[in-house]
Amino acid sequence: MPGPAKNSTTVDFLSRFTASEQFDKVFKEGMGLVEETANYLDGPGRQDARLLDRHGAVAYATESMRLTTRLMQLASWLLLQRAIGAGEMSQEEARKEKHRISLSDIGRGNPLSGSEQLPQGLLDIVERSLSLHQRVLKLDVMINMQAKAEMAEQTRHVETHMDRIAAAFKVGRA
Repeated sequence: MPGPAKNSTTVDFLSRFTASEQFDKVFKEGMGLVEETANYLDGPGRQDARLLDRHGAVAYATESMRLTTRLMQLASWLLLQRAIGAGEMSQEEARKEKHRISLSDIGRGNPLSGSEQLPQGLLDIVERSLSLHQRVLKLDVMINMQAKAEMAEQTRHVETHMDRIAAAFKVGRA
């Protein structure tokens, strides 16, 4: 007896997408950036921060906090997409988890006093994280548009069947 059929073409799309070279590249870049950031902040970044005055140190602490928050949200999104695509999560579980991820609030923050002192190493990682964030936002929009299109198609399919059943019984639909 065959196994259960997937009940959503969205999962099929996500399975194909998360198995794609495009997703793999973004996934590896995101996870690599998380690791690189941790190494920088625990090593050279710590040394760089000691050279800053009070305003620079506050700017450094704030920007590194923004950076780590951004990267954790991006990593969570990437891991969630991979888990959905691999069938490791139900659609209901995925919906619950997705609400915990906020891609809209993790962009570039307001300018900081002392930011002109920020070390180039931190600035480079911040810019790369912002670039990754923009790509993930585009991928998220693409996935959501595909899911909405597939749901609309399923709705049209159901309505067509309902119309056929109503016609067969010569009953009007409300």
